[in-house]
Amino acid sequence: MDEIVSPPEQTRLLVTIDKSHLVAIGERLYAESVELLRELANNSYDADATEVRIQLSEHEISVADDGSGMDLEGLKQYFNIGGSQKKRAPQSPKFARDRIGEFGIGKFSTLSASDHFEVSTQKGDFAATAIFDRRDWESTREQWYLPLRVEAPDAARGNGTRVTLRDLKKTFDLDVVERRLLETLPLQAKNFSVFLNGKKLEPRYTEGRRIPFLEGTPFGVVHGELVLRPASRAEAAEAGILVRIKQVAVARLPFNLEGPMLSRITGEVYADFLPITSDRSGFVRDTAEFIAFEQVMAKVLDQARQELSHLSDETENRRVKKALKEVMQKIQRALAANAQWCPPGFLPVGEPGNGPALAATGSTVSSKDSQAASSFIPPTGPSKTQRVPRKRRPTLKTLTPSAMIKKLKVGQEGFALVMDHFGPDKPESFTEADVIYINRDHPLYARETTHRERHIMHVARLLTQEIALLSHPRNSREAFERQSKLLRDAFVAPPPPGLS
Repeated sequence: MDEIVSPPEQTRLLVTIDKSHLVAIGERLYAESVELLRELANNSYDADATEVRIQLSEHEISVADDGSGMDLEGLKQYFNIGGSQKKRAPQSPKFARDRIGEFGIGKFSTLSASDHFEVSTQKGDFAATAIFDRRDWESTREQWYLPLRVEAPDAARGNGTRVTLRDLKKTFDLDVVERRLLETLPLQAKNFSVFLNGKKLEPRYTEGRRIPFLEGTPFGVVHGELVLRPASRAEAAEAGILVRIKQVAVARLPFNLEGPMLSRITGEVYADFLPITSDRSGFVRDTAEFIAFEQVMAKVLDQARQELSHLSDETENRRVKKALKEVMQKIQRALAANAQWCPPGFLPVGEPGNGPALAATGSTVSSKDSQAASSFIPPTGPSKTQRVPRKRRPTLKTLTPSAMIKKLKVGQEGFALVMDHFGPDKPESFTEADVIYINRDHPLYARETTHRERHIMHVARLLTQEIALLSHPRNSREAFERQSKLLRDAFVAPPPPGLS
């Protein structure tokens, strides 16, 4: 008979944590000590506070709120590291706020600035102050209790909590603190105000065109508002899109925006389902939630890029409108002086003794120009009595909403100038039927638009180039000569009588 072997004796292992490790976590929890103020204010938000008052001095910080306060059990939970109370009750009882806190270690962020902090609270008929002193706490390695002073409740004070940090180890720049709190706290939430040394912090308004959006993902809704700032108002310090989780700003993300786009496209986006790091300063990126979020933002930002391009075109259109008017007048004058090079149909021959009218200016050309026009022999064709099937003019290319269209009219005919986006790799200019196109995306055009006089000459060069080609020269040399003559007559020769 086989011998019966009894199972090995089982025992238990005690899991402990060294106090010094917990203190080190608190000291290093946030890269910037100003973040502890954000954490304390967020705790007040979770506690249904309507007001948070932060007092900052050289040696002491006080953060007081009028929230729900804590009873004895609440204080125990407050110092319970990693407690799941907020997970069990993710919304606050009074205002149904989505609670921000999650890991239960935010209160130890105070150790980054002070070795001594006190938590004084009142809820109903319970009032007490818990005291944390690093030196006293670390001196008793096995003792995990904190001194608690139970006090008489003060009816005039009402419910609420005050956290006080004394003997600060770091200095705080008041302006830096204000800017950071303005950006990160949920100041737009209803029934919630924050005061810094008596000054109420108001949400900042960013000037620019606003683009609201609302998109869905399998994990939740992504919504917010982008702002397209004028170039004069772009700020590198506010580059990127501010991402908020449960009303609180976590980080600004560039979302592949580069160059001027990065500083001109700003705004805020809310995505409460995103997983965040323990210090709430970043996101866990290798997750399905974050990937879905990035896909939504890529779509939204593509629309913003198009809108910003349209805005830039509108600004440019206003800037170059007068310049283009001057260009067209000069080219019109040059065409009147060189009627023999006008494309067929652009400058019809008038009645004997009468020169062709320049419709755009309302004036007539000189006798010299009239003789030049009379020397132009239009192509032969059927008489006026014959009915000729009307040819369909080719339609314009598909244009963007910001395309600029100008018409140059000589006599009863003319041609259109269209300035639009055709891509940086496309030609500077080209002609289809009686439409001359100028490519705003071409690198040379983009360079010349910054200077008015150079821009005028650049557009004139492209126009005369296309007109010279339309006149069907025998070779390229003749085309260059015609273009040169048109430019000279446009910019050097004195205007004919009656033309400005």
